[in-house]
Amino acid sequence: MKLYRRENYLRKMRGFFHDTGIIKVITGVRRCRKSCLMQTIAEELRLSRIPEENIIFLNLDKRGYRSIKTPEALDTLIAAKSSGADVKYLFIDEVQNVAGFEEVINGFREEKEYSIFITGSNSYLLSGELVTKLTGRYLEFELFTLSFAEYLEMKAFLGKTAEPDLTREFDSYISEGGFPKALEYEGSDKESYIRGIITEIFQKVIRSRAKIRNVPSFETVQRYIISNFGSAMSITGMLQDLKKNGCPVRRETLKRYLSILEEAKIIHPCARFDLKSRKSIAGEQKYYLADLGFYFAMNTDKRISYGPALENIVYVYVRSKGYNVSIGRIGKLECDFIMSRGNADYAYAQVAMTIMNDIRTEEREYRSLEGIKDNYPKYHPQ
Repeated sequence: MKLYRRENYLRKMRGFFHDTGIIKVITGVRRCRKSCLMQTIAEELRLSRIPEENIIFLNLDKRGYRSIKTPEALDTLIAAKSSGADVKYLFIDEVQNVAGFEEVINGFREEKEYSIFITGSNSYLLSGELVTKLTGRYLEFELFTLSFAEYLEMKAFLGKTAEPDLTREFDSYISEGGFPKALEYEGSDKESYIRGIITEIFQKVIRSRAKIRNVPSFETVQRYIISNFGSAMSITGMLQDLKKNGCPVRRETLKRYLSILEEAKIIHPCARFDLKSRKSIAGEQKYYLADLGFYFAMNTDKRISYGPALENIVYVYVRSKGYNVSIGRIGKLECDFIMSRGNADYAYAQVAMTIMNDIRTEEREYRSLEGIKDNYPKYHPQ
């Protein structure tokens, strides 16, 4: 099967392909093609003349491997497939199917003969068990849904023609989202597929781990957060809104629900940062979606609100490039994004569809950036 290569992520990981001391953990929202990324890595290893017997690929959700549920069974399976000499490349998809997999994975890592790659349910892989048992021995590589550039490339890869007018194609990208497999469907089938992802995340990832007792309450909070993506929200404000809409929940319950949605990678919180005091601001923050397709698949109103939609796209794109992102405040003004990567790579960005037709919008966008008194790059719309 020919695979679409996501070079942005392969480039980040290549330096670790042959590292036997670090476990490579690939995370991301369900159906963003983590397994396909591992397959392209395996394909690249084969092209670099790594023998086939040195590449061990286990998808624990596949028929034939579903009986592998214990550490002992996993250990035996890996050992049985380890026939190659020298370094072996071990890929395990849906590793959370085995309770206690950490000891097995770490045991093979200790042998210094295995370069290990794993994916699985994010709520499990990012939980305390992994952090505690493998601290300092793994790196997380977060995979996101398709950027607009990848969306166009994948359409061509699938033999589909993009609109000659890229503005119209961009509108389609906003409303249909960037889940790779969704590009294989047309019309309402795309919405059905994306709604199915939400159901699948709840049934396979959230319900099995979080043990939510009040499912209607959780689903109401989920719809509320998805419907209000890109809006500044506080816990107090959310509690008040939910109560007005007939869904009173306790503060602790709401915090738990938000944490569950974050762990499942459905939403990403973006905190505020005061550029004068150089401190994080408690209270309000924004939540961005793993993919805009979630919003449009779950709402009957298909009109595009470009402000939050563009912010969401930029947020996910910048995160996919390895940046940390926060919202900046300068007095009463707001800088849409502060982006940082390492100690020296730092920049600011304002996001808008256009500022050319409205002098007030132009002044507001420039004024925010002009209030930042340093020499780091500042990006704004044209």
